[in-house]
Amino acid sequence: MPSHMPRPRGDGRLAERLALSAATTEGAHLATGDFRDWLAERGRAHEFQVERVPFDRLDGWSFEESTGNLTHRSGRFFTVEGLHVTERDGPYGDGPYADWYQPIIKQPEVGILGILVKEFDGVPHFLMQAKMEPGNPNLLQLSPTVQATRSNYTQAHRGAAVKYIEYFVGPGRGRVIADVLQSEHGSWFFRKSNRNMIVEATGDVPLLDDFCWLTLGQLGELLHQDHTVNMDSRTVLSCLPVPDPTGLALLPDTELLSWITGERSRHDVRADRVPLAGLPEWHRHETAIEHEDGRYFKVVAVAVRAGNREVTGWTQPLFEPVAPGVTAFLVREFGGIPHVLVHARVEGGFLDTVELGPTVQYTPENYAHLPEKERPPFLDTVLGAGPDRIRYGALHSEEGGRFLNAVSRYLLVDATEAEAPLDPPPGYAWATPAQLSGLVRHGHYLNVQARTLLACLNALV
Repeated sequence: MPSHMPRPRGDGRLAERLALSAATTEGAHLATGDFRDWLAERGRAHEFQVERVPFDRLDGWSFEESTGNLTHRSGRFFTVEGLHVTERDGPYGDGPYADWYQPIIKQPEVGILGILVKEFDGVPHFLMQAKMEPGNPNLLQLSPTVQATRSNYTQAHRGAAVKYIEYFVGPGRGRVIADVLQSEHGSWFFRKSNRNMIVEATGDVPLLDDFCWLTLGQLGELLHQDHTVNMDSRTVLSCLPVPDPTGLALLPDTELLSWITGERSRHDVRADRVPLAGLPEWHRHETAIEHEDGRYFKVVAVAVRAGNREVTGWTQPLFEPVAPGVTAFLVREFGGIPHVLVHARVEGGFLDTVELGPTVQYTPENYAHLPEKERPPFLDTVLGAGPDRIRYGALHSEEGGRFLNAVSRYLLVDATEAEAPLDPPPGYAWATPAQLSGLVRHGHYLNVQARTLLACLNALV
């Protein structure tokens, strides 16, 4: 049936130009086949080193005497605190009850994740950066043109100026293609948002070291490679306006929006910041804060050397998951139109209770001890999918500036009616990629994992 939610009208010419960029797999400046050599050369050009250290070797960081919270002496950057989450679902708060404690990152400032666009030979190219993040498994990945917290670009750290920041905060920044506040990981950040921006430059743009121009087609190919396009790039790319070629969806958009509102209304969630000291079931020793069952994640400390960063050496805490994750959309076609099964996820750090996540977003090891009937829905379907049912698969790292070795296998998996029925269980709904692209033009509808998968979906078109 027809979908009724208004799509962003935008500029038809822009849609054509972006489609041309997506169809162009060889750029005007860097051949796709030469990208790996370019990235390796940028790695050799700088000193990169990450060393795990005990907490007492953190420079400028300390545990507050009164709360045990891990804070920086400047009062800037972020803090590691405790969080107590209670959740009850059901229309009257009379459904299943959940209660847990965990460490959480509190970083109130809004950062900028921005990609600059410029046309070469009639084809839009995107300015990407080879950026080192201490938590990345391979350290160097492809980041947006600008990936900076407010502390970074206001130089609270007394480091070098953020390159190209003037295109995103200055009065003559160019033509804005996308500009929206999006959440970060709701399981590890408390109500953290970043400004996701895509700006088309007018006039010449100098090409600096560690930066390269790539087409959307080239970026689409790189999204198929493990640990290459970083999380910040993926979330910004998901915000590109994508035309809906069909206008058809199983759920009309007004009904999809109503379902989301209903999901937000039926979950009664309370998230209270509490002292990190004495957090139930979590224990601190000289090198980590970890759960007594050995599950979920740890808080650890690292010392970093990075020759191409605004500050070339520092120490900081990082969150480290105990095992790799699996993140997937189940996919079915209805009326010849691909749909994905979205999950209305509750995460303790969300600003608005619920955001749409992938069908599956779990660390399997955290559930391995549970009997089959208590395991998360659809997890075993995804884990058991054969290669012939996987439309897309790659290993991607999460935000390497705050998380250490946070890796998930991202998948798009074809499903059957028996595995993922037309009428899904409560908390799940079918949506088209075009509907998700419409929602992501507004803040806090899709979580960061769903936005990664949306960027991957759009790269397959």
